[in-house]
Amino acid sequence: MDFERGPLDHTEGQSVLPVPSAPGPSTPLKSSYTYHSPTPTGEGPYILGVDEAGRGPVLGPLVYGVAYCPVSYRDQLEELGFADSKTLTSEIRSGLLRTLRSDSDNLGWSVRVISPQDISSGMLRRPATNLNRQSQEATVMLIKDILDKGIRLSEVYVDALGTTSTYQAYLSSQFPHIEFTVESKADFKYKIVGAASVAAKVTRDACLEGWVFEELEYQPPDVELGSGYPSDPKTQYWLKTSLDPTFGFPKIARFSWTTVKLLLEKEGHAVQWIDEGQASLIKAFESAQGLDKDRCGLTRELGIRSIAAL
Repeated sequence: MDFERGPLDHTEGQSVLPVPSAPGPSTPLKSSYTYHSPTPTGEGPYILGVDEAGRGPVLGPLVYGVAYCPVSYRDQLEELGFADSKTLTSEIRSGLLRTLRSDSDNLGWSVRVISPQDISSGMLRRPATNLNRQSQEATVMLIKDILDKGIRLSEVYVDALGTTSTYQAYLSSQFPHIEFTVESKADFKYKIVGAASVAAKVTRDACLEGWVFEELEYQPPDVELGSGYPSDPKTQYWLKTSLDPTFGFPKIARFSWTTVKLLLEKEGHAVQWIDEGQASLIKAFESAQGLDKDRCGLTRELGIRSIAAL
């Protein structure tokens, strides 16, 4: 999925450009999507970096980014200024995205934007798809997409938390012809991961800055969203002023986050679900299991022994 234009890149002192990987004006982020830049034409093999932005926030999407270039371009990449996006100002990050877009013969990048509602539905379903699994799926999807474009990857560098050796073994099993390096702080150590970090961070910031609420009757409070992190006072205040005691929060919030759960339990109206037919249903299946002398004839005829049979 691609967008014609998105929230603007506010690079100071330069012409203002849209962020192409973010939704356009008046476009709500209803579901997850993938954006790909034009495919580079430089001769391979290629190196590729993977990083994310927005793993911890309670608001907005989680964005996985990849950047890739020919192995022969590595020395030039070292001079472009890419680094861990968290150490850079928003103006510098925006300028680096422009750099990433400036040499389409040698530089390619993509992002996978995982919507807040998809994050929550995955974590709340049974069995749950936890955030680590969702992150792995996004990474594998992006790498497969790049390979499907005809790009020959020889080395992939991934920034990751936790037990990196296990994750590296998993990725190597998925793509046995690629050499993987999975490390903590890889965005600081490898410029190609720094480039992926910039792509992910600028995209997430643009999504949050230009967020369009899809709830038609919802009137957002006139307060800042903040960074989206639970520890951010601006985000905390937004959450407190945005909570509707009956309907909860708009879909920008991750309902699987403890911050949201606690606020709903404390400030939300209690809900009691009532099914008037429940008692008779229980009685019918007690009969079906032989727990009731008046066993239902229909369940006996159909051979139904438990509610699971339905």
